[in-house]
Amino acid sequence: MNYHQQAANERLKPYIRCFWCLDNDSSKDLVYTILPDGFFDLIVRFDNYQYQSTELTGLWTKEAEVIIPPNHQLFGIQFKLPAAEYVFCESIAPLLNTEKMLPDDFWKLNAFDFSENLDSIDDLSSIISQAINPVDLDNRKLHLFSLLSQTKGNHNVSYFADKVFWSSRQINRYFNKMFGLSLKSYCNILRCSASYKDLKKGDLFSSQNYYDRSHFNKEIKKYTNQTPKNLSDNENDRFLQISIIPND
Repeated sequence: MNYHQQAANERLKPYIRCFWCLDNDSSKDLVYTILPDGFFDLIVRFDNYQYQSTELTGLWTKEAEVIIPPNHQLFGIQFKLPAAEYVFCESIAPLLNTEKMLPDDFWKLNAFDFSENLDSIDDLSSIISQAINPVDLDNRKLHLFSLLSQTKGNHNVSYFADKVFWSSRQINRYFNKMFGLSLKSYCNILRCSASYKDLKKGDLFSSQNYYDRSHFNKEIKKYTNQTPKNLSDNENDRFLQISIIPND
Protein backbone atom coordinates (compact mmCIF):
# COMPACT_ATOMS: atom_id res chain seq x y z
CA MET A 1 0.00 0.00 0.00
CA ASN A 2 1.34 3.39 -1.01
CA TYR A 3 0.03 6.31 1.02
CA HIS A 4 0.78 9.99 0.51
CA GLN A 5 -0.51 13.01 2.40
CA GLN A 6 -0.19 16.71 1.60
CA ALA A 7 -1.15 19.68 3.74
CA ALA A 8 -3.52 22.33 2.40
CA ASN A 9 -2.24 25.76 1.43
CA GLU A 10 -2.63 28.70 3.81
CA ARG A 11 -5.89 29.84 2.23
CA LEU A 12 -7.51 26.44 2.76
CA LYS A 13 -6.03 25.44 6.14
CA PRO A 14 -9.12 26.58 8.10
CA TYR A 15 -11.21 24.16 6.02
CA ILE A 16 -8.95 21.27 4.97
CA ARG A 17 -6.66 19.17 7.14
CA CYS A 18 -4.99 17.42 4.22
CA PHE A 19 -5.22 15.88 0.76
CA TRP A 20 -4.38 12.17 0.68
CA CYS A 21 -3.81 9.39 -1.84
CA LEU A 22 -3.85 5.64 -1.29
CA ASP A 23 -2.81 3.12 -3.94
CA ASN A 24 -3.29 -0.62 -3.48
CA ASP A 25 -0.64 -1.91 -5.87
CA SER A 26 -0.75 -5.39 -4.34
CA SER A 27 -2.55 -8.50 -5.62
CA LYS A 28 -4.91 -8.81 -2.65
CA ASP A 29 -7.64 -6.88 -0.88
CA LEU A 30 -6.52 -4.44 1.78
CA VAL A 31 -8.79 -4.44 4.82
CA TYR A 32 -8.76 -1.45 7.17
CA THR A 33 -10.72 -0.10 10.10
CA ILE A 34 -11.39 3.64 9.96
CA LEU A 35 -11.59 5.24 13.41
CA PRO A 36 -13.48 8.40 14.42
CA ASP A 37 -11.18 11.42 14.17
CA GLY A 38 -13.37 14.52 14.04
CA PHE A 39 -13.07 15.12 10.28
CA PHE A 40 -15.19 14.31 7.24
CA ASP A 41 -13.92 13.30 3.82
CA LEU A 42 -14.53 13.61 0.13
CA ILE A 43 -13.29 10.37 -1.48
CA VAL A 44 -12.65 9.77 -5.18
CA ARG A 45 -12.35 6.12 -6.27
CA PHE A 46 -10.27 4.82 -9.17
CA ASP A 47 -9.87 1.38 -10.70
CA ASN A 48 -6.53 1.00 -12.50
CA TYR A 49 -6.30 4.81 -12.40
CA GLN A 50 -9.64 5.16 -14.18
CA TYR A 51 -12.21 7.33 -12.42
CA GLN A 52 -15.12 5.44 -10.83
CA SER A 53 -17.04 7.62 -8.35
CA THR A 54 -16.98 10.47 -5.82
CA GLU A 55 -18.43 10.25 -2.32
CA LEU A 56 -18.87 12.61 0.61
CA THR A 57 -18.86 11.23 4.13
CA GLY A 58 -20.18 12.66 7.33
CA LEU A 59 -18.52 12.53 10.71
CA TRP A 60 -17.94 9.10 12.21
CA THR A 61 -18.84 8.30 15.82
CA LYS A 62 -17.89 4.63 15.49
CA GLU A 63 -15.45 2.47 13.59
CA ALA A 64 -16.03 1.60 9.92
CA GLU A 65 -14.59 -1.33 7.98
CA VAL A 66 -13.28 -0.65 4.47
CA ILE A 67 -11.94 -3.00 1.78
CA ILE A 68 -9.68 -1.68 -0.97
CA PRO A 69 -9.43 -4.13 -3.91
CA PRO A 70 -6.20 -4.79 -5.84
CA ASN A 71 -5.22 -2.09 -8.36
CA HIS A 72 -7.67 0.27 -6.71
CA GLN A 73 -6.78 3.87 -5.86
CA LEU A 74 -8.36 6.43 -3.57
CA PHE A 75 -7.89 10.19 -3.54
CA GLY A 76 -9.31 12.03 -0.58
CA ILE A 77 -9.74 15.43 0.98
CA GLN A 78 -10.02 15.46 4.76
CA PHE A 79 -12.19 18.40 5.75
CA LYS A 80 -12.43 20.31 8.99
CA LEU A 81 -15.87 21.18 10.31
CA PRO A 82 -16.04 24.78 8.93
CA ALA A 83 -16.01 23.32 5.41
CA ALA A 84 -19.55 22.01 5.81
CA GLU A 85 -21.00 25.50 6.04
CA TYR A 86 -18.47 27.56 4.13
CA VAL A 87 -17.34 25.21 1.34
CA PHE A 88 -20.26 22.83 0.77
CA CYS A 89 -22.90 25.25 2.12
CA GLU A 90 -24.96 22.42 3.57
CA SER A 91 -25.50 20.40 6.71
CA ILE A 92 -23.66 17.08 6.92
CA ALA A 93 -25.86 15.93 9.82
CA PRO A 94 -27.78 13.46 7.57
CA LEU A 95 -24.44 11.83 6.70
CA LEU A 96 -23.48 10.94 10.28
CA ASN A 97 -21.77 7.51 10.08
CA THR A 98 -22.57 7.21 6.39
CA GLU A 99 -21.82 8.76 2.98
CA LYS A 100 -23.49 9.90 -0.22
CA MET A 101 -22.58 9.90 -3.90
CA LEU A 102 -21.71 13.19 -5.59
CA PRO A 103 -22.08 13.99 -9.30
CA ASP A 104 -19.18 12.69 -11.39
CA ASP A 105 -18.28 16.19 -12.55
CA PHE A 106 -18.26 17.66 -9.03
CA TRP A 107 -15.22 19.98 -8.87
CA LYS A 108 -14.10 18.28 -12.13
CA LEU A 109 -12.94 15.29 -10.09
CA ASN A 110 -13.79 12.86 -12.89
CA ALA A 111 -10.84 14.43 -14.75
CA PHE A 112 -8.45 14.16 -11.79
CA ASP A 113 -5.10 12.66 -12.87
CA PHE A 114 -4.08 10.34 -10.05
CA SER A 115 -0.58 9.88 -11.48
CA GLU A 116 -0.03 13.66 -11.45
CA ASN A 117 -1.76 14.31 -8.18
CA LEU A 118 0.44 17.18 -6.99
CA ASP A 119 -0.40 19.35 -9.99
CA SER A 120 -4.02 18.21 -9.82
CA ILE A 121 -4.19 19.19 -6.14
CA ASP A 122 -3.05 22.72 -7.02
CA ASP A 123 -5.82 23.00 -9.61
CA LEU A 124 -8.37 21.56 -7.19
CA SER A 125 -7.26 23.95 -4.44
CA SER A 126 -8.06 26.86 -6.74
CA ILE A 127 -11.55 25.50 -7.39
CA ILE A 128 -12.24 25.02 -3.66
CA SER A 129 -10.90 28.50 -2.83
CA GLN A 130 -13.36 30.02 -5.27
CA ALA A 131 -16.23 28.20 -3.55
CA ILE A 132 -15.61 29.98 -0.23
CA ASN A 133 -17.68 33.11 0.33
CA PRO A 134 -15.82 35.33 2.84
CA VAL A 135 -18.89 37.54 3.28
CA ASP A 136 -20.68 34.72 5.10
CA LEU A 137 -17.84 33.87 7.49
CA ASP A 138 -18.81 33.98 11.19
CA ASN A 139 -15.68 34.77 13.24
CA ARG A 140 -17.37 33.47 16.37
CA LYS A 141 -17.70 30.01 14.81
CA LEU A 142 -14.18 30.09 13.38
CA HIS A 143 -12.85 30.98 16.83
CA LEU A 144 -14.72 28.01 18.30
CA PHE A 145 -13.30 25.62 15.71
CA SER A 146 -9.81 26.98 16.34
CA LEU A 147 -10.16 26.42 20.08
CA LEU A 148 -11.41 22.87 19.54
CA SER A 149 -8.40 22.12 17.39
CA GLN A 150 -5.96 23.65 19.87
CA THR A 151 -7.40 21.94 22.95
CA LYS A 152 -8.23 18.57 21.31
CA GLY A 153 -11.61 18.78 23.02
CA ASN A 154 -10.11 18.70 26.50
CA HIS A 155 -12.62 21.12 28.03
CA ASN A 156 -16.31 21.11 28.82
CA VAL A 157 -18.93 22.88 26.73
CA SER A 158 -19.23 25.86 29.07
CA TYR A 159 -15.52 26.58 28.63
CA PHE A 160 -15.93 27.00 24.88
CA ALA A 161 -19.18 28.94 25.29
CA ASP A 162 -17.48 31.44 27.58
CA LYS A 163 -14.49 31.84 25.26
CA VAL A 164 -16.53 32.63 22.14
CA PHE A 165 -19.44 34.48 23.87
CA TRP A 166 -22.00 32.02 22.54
CA SER A 167 -24.41 30.12 24.78
CA SER A 168 -24.01 26.37 25.28
CA ARG A 169 -27.57 25.83 24.08
CA GLN A 170 -26.96 27.74 20.84
CA ILE A 171 -23.68 25.92 20.20
CA ASN A 172 -25.31 22.53 20.68
CA ARG A 173 -28.22 23.50 18.46
CA TYR A 174 -25.75 24.52 15.76
CA PHE A 175 -23.68 21.33 16.10
CA ASN A 176 -26.72 19.06 15.96
CA LYS A 177 -28.12 20.91 12.95
CA MET A 178 -24.87 21.06 10.96
CA PHE A 179 -23.01 17.92 12.02
CA GLY A 180 -25.51 15.57 13.65
CA LEU A 181 -24.07 15.45 17.17
CA SER A 182 -23.61 17.60 20.25
CA LEU A 183 -20.47 19.60 20.99
CA LYS A 184 -19.77 17.34 23.98
CA SER A 185 -19.83 14.25 21.76
CA TYR A 186 -17.57 15.96 19.26
CA CYS A 187 -15.10 16.89 22.01
CA ASN A 188 -15.05 13.26 23.15
CA ILE A 189 -14.19 12.17 19.61
CA LEU A 190 -11.40 14.76 19.33
CA ARG A 191 -9.93 13.62 22.62
CA CYS A 192 -10.16 9.98 21.57
CA SER A 193 -8.45 10.77 18.26
CA ALA A 194 -5.67 12.70 20.01
CA SER A 195 -4.95 9.54 22.00
CA TYR A 196 -4.05 7.50 18.90
CA LYS A 197 -0.52 8.93 18.89
CA ASP A 198 0.01 7.81 22.50
CA LEU A 199 -1.35 4.36 21.70
CA LYS A 200 0.99 3.99 18.73
CA LYS A 201 3.88 4.60 21.14
CA GLY A 202 2.58 1.83 23.38
CA ASP A 203 1.23 4.17 26.06
CA LEU A 204 -2.01 2.53 27.17
CA PHE A 205 -3.09 5.54 29.22
CA SER A 206 -3.41 8.69 27.15
CA SER A 207 -1.93 12.08 28.01
CA GLN A 208 -5.36 13.58 27.26
CA ASN A 209 -7.59 14.78 30.09
CA TYR A 210 -9.30 11.55 31.18
CA TYR A 211 -10.35 11.02 34.79
CA ASP A 212 -8.50 7.73 35.14
CA ARG A 213 -7.54 4.59 33.21
CA SER A 214 -11.03 3.12 33.53
CA HIS A 215 -12.58 6.25 32.01
CA PHE A 216 -10.03 6.22 29.20
CA ASN A 217 -10.68 2.55 28.41
CA LYS A 218 -14.44 3.12 28.41
CA GLU A 219 -14.27 6.12 26.05
CA ILE A 220 -11.89 4.40 23.62
CA LYS A 221 -14.13 1.33 23.54
CA LYS A 222 -17.22 3.52 23.00
CA TYR A 223 -15.89 5.22 19.87
CA THR A 224 -13.65 2.54 18.34
CA ASN A 225 -15.16 -0.74 19.61
CA GLN A 226 -11.60 -1.71 20.53
CA THR A 227 -9.51 -1.81 23.68
CA PRO A 228 -6.50 0.50 23.94
CA LYS A 229 -4.29 -2.62 23.81
CA ASN A 230 -5.82 -3.75 20.48
CA LEU A 231 -5.33 -0.30 18.99
CA SER A 232 -1.76 -0.13 20.26
CA ASP A 233 -0.90 -3.56 18.81
CA ASN A 234 -2.46 -2.54 15.47
CA GLU A 235 -2.08 -6.02 14.06
CA ASN A 236 -1.48 -6.06 10.28
CA ASP A 237 -1.70 -2.25 10.28
CA ARG A 238 -5.45 -2.65 10.50
CA PHE A 239 -6.20 0.78 12.01
CA LEU A 240 -5.37 3.20 9.24
CA GLN A 241 -5.22 6.42 11.27
CA ILE A 242 -2.76 4.83 13.69
CA SER A 243 -0.66 3.30 10.91
CA ILE A 244 -0.10 6.63 9.16
CA ILE A 245 0.95 8.55 12.29
CA PRO A 246 4.65 9.39 11.79
CA ASN A 247 7.11 7.69 14.10
CA ASP A 248 8.90 10.17 16.37
